[in-house]
Amino acid sequence: MEALATQLAHIDTEPYYQSIAEEVTLFEAAHAQRLPVLLKGPTGCGKTRFVEYMAWRLKRPLVTVACHDDLTTADLVGRYLIVGNETVWVDGPLTAAVRAGAICYLDEIVEARKDTIVVIHPLADARRVLAVDKRGELVPAPAGFMLVISYNPGYQSVLKEIKPSTRQRFVALDFDYPEAAVEAGIVAREGGVDADIARRLVKLGELTRNLKGAGLDEGASTRLLIHAAQLMAAGIAPEQACTAAVARALSDDADMTDTLDDLVRAVF
Repeated sequence: MEALATQLAHIDTEPYYQSIAEEVTLFEAAHAQRLPVLLKGPTGCGKTRFVEYMAWRLKRPLVTVACHDDLTTADLVGRYLIVGNETVWVDGPLTAAVRAGAICYLDEIVEARKDTIVVIHPLADARRVLAVDKRGELVPAPAGFMLVISYNPGYQSVLKEIKPSTRQRFVALDFDYPEAAVEAGIVAREGGVDADIARRLVKLGELTRNLKGAGLDEGASTRLLIHAAQLMAAGIAPEQACTAAVARALSDDADMTDTLDDLVRAVF
């Protein structure tokens, strides 16, 4: 039980989240109908914060897994471990979430190995069960359990994409950076800066996003703009803050960083 407790996050304080469209209503409906949800959108646009907000709103514990190339089925489901002189079973985060009726959030699902992703299929359809093969156990998902996965379509490739057999089990919600006025409000609140600084940061973000495909894989995310704002709130000069939190975070290419530095100077 101690291992289980450490994997479950109980969010008691409302996380700040600015709704953009109908994503809150759609998520609540999916939860009520026991449907899994796929979040699609660029990095740093608020997908993780949204899941935290919905866990608070629905009063469900949250288990978050950052997917990566080496993530195995055992990492998700669990394994036997030697503890002292005994062999004990320890649930993985997915199994812990199912047993607790939690929201399980698999972040950047395309980063996980394809043979690992298959384990979620019975949870993401009408069966709603998790097969724990090493224990010969089928763990049914209670009504409160919800499976949520996310990915960034901009990073998809032949080697990293969601198979149709996985994708078509999910209700899909599109995320993107909010329109400028809304994004400025978010940056001002989360970054602790005034409205004018926030508007300038959002302008800088828009300029970098225009470079996507012309030297940048991605422009500045809302997250990066908040980082710059937080540095400014801590007393760092605007140009220095934007150079560190935006320009250098986006690229190592000398020509591109020169271009980004020019954008920073133009805005600030």
